[in-house]
Amino acid sequence: MHKKIIFLIGFVFVLLMACNSPFVPKQKGYSQMHFPEKKYQVLKEPGYPYVFEFPIYAQINKKLNYFGDTKEADNWMNINFPEQNATLYISYRAIQPGQLDTLIKDANIFVNNHNSMANSMQDSVFTTANGISGVFFHIGGDVATNYQFYLTDSTRHFFRAALYFDATPNEDSLAPANAFILKDLTHLVNTFKWQ
Repeated sequence: MHKKIIFLIGFVFVLLMACNSPFVPKQKGYSQMHFPEKKYQVLKEPGYPYVFEFPIYAQINKKLNYFGDTKEADNWMNINFPEQNATLYISYRAIQPGQLDTLIKDANIFVNNHNSMANSMQDSVFTTANGISGVFFHIGGDVATNYQFYLTDSTRHFFRAALYFDATPNEDSLAPANAFILKDLTHLVNTFKWQ
């Protein structure tokens, strides 16, 4: 009986000592994000088969990292959004005879890789005012990429892009940055031209 009383007094003492810090309420929501003003510049690289406008607050990176090796790939690049901690990964393929179906299938496989975490998936087939055809994918949920798209002329060119954040996928916390960059992706697609 004596051991139980000592244990109970010790427990109450530890409990009282642990409760001496001031109460701080938990924040409701996420911190506000501040975004730069929308301004664009033309990407027109010599030898590249495409031209488009991209934001002035984004950075072009032509040196790509493949499993620790830095390489330059023909007509491939990344567009980094440093303030949002995001990257648009861009790949390009010159279409060989009979290859278009394979390239479209591969693009759909990349999108479908996110099915296990996605709670919605929408694809939009479009043709821009410049005559560029493509498909834009919006993947909802806590997925690594919410936006992917490809553009093609169906005979010579195939351009694919996917937006990734360097953060744990959380649809709610990334929603403001996703909405901000979606406008940039839409602008890129609408100003895109083949050379």
